[in-house]
Amino acid sequence: MNKILAYYISFLLLSLLVLFPTMTTASNINIMPDRTIKLPKTKDTVYHLLLKVSDITGLLFIYDSKIIDNEKVTTIKKGNYTIEEAIRLIVDNTKLEVSQVGNHILITLPATHKKVTAPTIIEKKKTHFIIEGTLVDKQTKEPIEGGTINVQNTSIGSVSNANGEFRLIIPDSLQSSKIIFSHLGYTPEKMNASLIAGRKSNIGLEAKVIPLQEVIVRIANPIRLLREMQQNIRINYPHDPVYLTSFYREGIERKDKFVSLSEAIFKIYKSSYLINGNSDQVKLLKMRNISNQLEKDTVITKMKAGINSSLMLDVIKTMPDFLNPDDVNNLYNYVSTDITVIDNRIVNVISFGQKENVDAPLYRGELYIDSENNALVRASFEINPKYVDKATNLFVEKKSRNLNITLQKVEYTLSYKQWDNMYYINHVRGDLYFKVKKRKQLFSSYPLHTWFEMVTCKIDTHDISRFTHNETLPTRTIFAETHFTYDENFWENFNVIPPEKKLNEEIKELSIKIEETGY
Repeated sequence: MNKILAYYISFLLLSLLVLFPTMTTASNINIMPDRTIKLPKTKDTVYHLLLKVSDITGLLFIYDSKIIDNEKVTTIKKGNYTIEEAIRLIVDNTKLEVSQVGNHILITLPATHKKVTAPTIIEKKKTHFIIEGTLVDKQTKEPIEGGTINVQNTSIGSVSNANGEFRLIIPDSLQSSKIIFSHLGYTPEKMNASLIAGRKSNIGLEAKVIPLQEVIVRIANPIRLLREMQQNIRINYPHDPVYLTSFYREGIERKDKFVSLSEAIFKIYKSSYLINGNSDQVKLLKMRNISNQLEKDTVITKMKAGINSSLMLDVIKTMPDFLNPDDVNNLYNYVSTDITVIDNRIVNVISFGQKENVDAPLYRGELYIDSENNALVRASFEINPKYVDKATNLFVEKKSRNLNITLQKVEYTLSYKQWDNMYYINHVRGDLYFKVKKRKQLFSSYPLHTWFEMVTCKIDTHDISRFTHNETLPTRTIFAETHFTYDENFWENFNVIPPEKKLNEEIKELSIKIEETGY
């Protein structure tokens, strides 16, 4: 048992002080002129009416919210309409241009008026342009969380948030590039950057169906796959150190209410994957804090070592015991449970969990290993819910004497992305859920949720050297207490993950202190 707990302390270093087959290539074609759809008499917002058209046709919309008011209420009469007639009726503007690009309907201003619109980032700054929107399942229209958005043939990218929303700032020199949208189990979608620049777009992904002739990988032995994954680390992951420019954020919610959010841009010195252990360094470039003072002052809650936990989730470097089935003290069972697709590549899914005779709070989860090159491309795991409360003391470092704190759930996800024939850590996320209860009070418990995530925005492989001691940010401390100066101009032109709708609404509505500055 002591060995197990020691492993948790070394790997889960976060505490609380309470203290592809083919890709779609977009090409401009006219919207289907002869297809008609039947619409009932309806009164609703433009957004919901367009959503109805999307449900009927399977087509998604790209348009600038500056020229179409999503919240405007429109009444349409019952009848049969061509798709173009229905759109013009809903948006109540006969002068807009409507065209079809692949599975998307593009709504724009007439060409003669495009030059007098409000200038875009490209026109204003002449250095960057923005693509943003929502990634959704093409059939269900449900948002896709954790989808990858990459500029083709570059290391520039980001991920979608819990609402499927994404925002990517791209250098002006890449206006003619293509943007690739992808996610586990979906066929990637490729679109011209110029087509969606400056507009909020709904990008739909098609669920990937694997042909029967490819199912032969289902019988793969999970132990063999894990061994081959380790043997191929030298082939699949970089030998030389690199710089990763990363966006990091961590947050705390109490009673489902926003308490605090800290965000930063890091430059990470990522050492060779051939070096055992974690020798990475973090340099802070920029930072900002947003806090709800009312919630923050109610219970002093601070997250410790979230940055270090993000680094430790690069499991190819830190190699937790569940990735090593040949360990003499192996405590896990492995089963080959499924196959799926990531970035148009077939991936074996291995499920793992602790052996029946082990009653410690160990992990269970899924590992995703490429069927061709044996690279680990994704992992999701949690502490076994049956024993999770036993791990409370590993996460709560200090607490008030009048509080009882119980760990309820711990979940982690991570993914790697391939660039220049090598795999790099792309996105990590950790969510920790607690129940807090005041002593001697029966009905005073409340939920507490802390989380952290980091996404790689850019990879540099030239002129790499370790940071000096003065440049290096301590990773095991309380990051929210780091001293900094807020730089508004910087944040306007850097890639970040958009805040989820719930968080965004609370930030706007509650009494908050924004961009707290250190001293």
